Amino acid sequence: MPALFNRYATPLITGLFLISLVSGVALFLHWGSAWFHGMHEWLSLALILPFGLHLWKNWRPVTAYLKHPPLWIALAGSLVLALAFALPAATGGAGAGGRPPHFAFAERMMSGTLPELAAVLDREPAALAADLAAAGYASTSDQTLAEIAAAQGRTSGEVMALLLSTGR
Repeated sequence: MPALFNRYATPLITGLFLISLVSGVALFLHWGSAWFHGMHEWLSLALILPFGLHLWKNWRPVTAYLKHPPLWIALAGSLVLALAFALPAATGGAGAGGRPPHFAFAERMMSGTLPELAAVLDREPAALAADLAAAGYASTSDQTLAEIAAAQGRTSGEVMALLLSTGR
C-alpha cells in the first residue's frame, strides 16, 4: 500500500492543483461561479491528503530545504501575502469579507426593517407584512428581515425571494 501512495502522491497533487488553479481563476474572474465554487472548495480540501503523502515520500529533501533560507523566505512571504487579505477582513476594513459587492448589499438589505425596505421595493410596509404573514412569517415593523427569517428558522434568501416574487 505505501508503494501505491508513493506512486500517486505527486500525480494527485498535480491534478488537484490544476483543478484548483483553473477553478480559482474562474472564480476570480466571476466565470461560472456556480460550477466552480464547490469544486474549488472541496477539491482544494482533497489536496491535503496527497500533499501530506508527498511530504512523507520526500521527507529527506524537505528537511534539506529547512536548512536553507529560500524556504523560510518563501514561507514568510506567503504569510505576509495571506495577512494582507486576512487582516482587513478581520478588522472590518476595506474589502472585508472578500465577497462580491452584491452580497454585501443583500446583507445590508436584510438588516432593514419593513418600513425601510418598502421604499426600496416600491411597496407599502403593510403589503410586505401581509405577504410575509401569508407565507407564515410573523413580523413587526421594528424587526429586520434577518430577524424575521431567524425567528421562523428560515434563511435570509428565502425571505428575500418571497418579497421579490410577491412584489411583481
